[in-house]
Amino acid sequence: MINWVYFPKSDKPTPMVLDVVHAFESVAEEIDSKIQKIQVSNEALRKLAAGLREAGFKVERGKKKGEKISVPVLFGEKGRPEKTFDADAYHAAEGFVVEVEAGRGVTNNQFLKDLFQACMMHEVHYLGIAVRNDYLGSGDYQIVKTFFETLYASSRLQLPLKGILLIGY
Repeated sequence: MINWVYFPKSDKPTPMVLDVVHAFESVAEEIDSKIQKIQVSNEALRKLAAGLREAGFKVERGKKKGEKISVPVLFGEKGRPEKTFDADAYHAAEGFVVEVEAGRGVTNNQFLKDLFQACMMHEVHYLGIAVRNDYLGSGDYQIVKTFFETLYASSRLQLPLKGILLIGY
């Protein structure tokens, strides 16, 4: 079962957000954490790749340099990217990054690193973070959802992103 929520909750999800959700829903049974007990993020991303590409995303094909999707952060000499962060999927025209996490999504606070990196990426306006609904009995989706609800309810931290899509798979 795919769960999802879009932040800020006062904004209607964009068509691109709905396209990303559709990509997950189209492979829900193949990646569902309640059914697929042994699931790594790269395997989930592989199953999602066609749907994300159909929506116009570039999708990571592997871990080698030419297979990764690098998004600029800083520019140096002659305007060349000096610092980049890698993304699982990237839609340049929409400024949308998608990160798919599995076991370490919450356990190692990977979702926080994903948030930080998206905030630093040049012309990235939207972030999609996918975490497992269940990881070894821990409700990862609910944990991250509560975190983002708290973040958006508080006025203490303002993000440079227009929106965040959280997906539980």
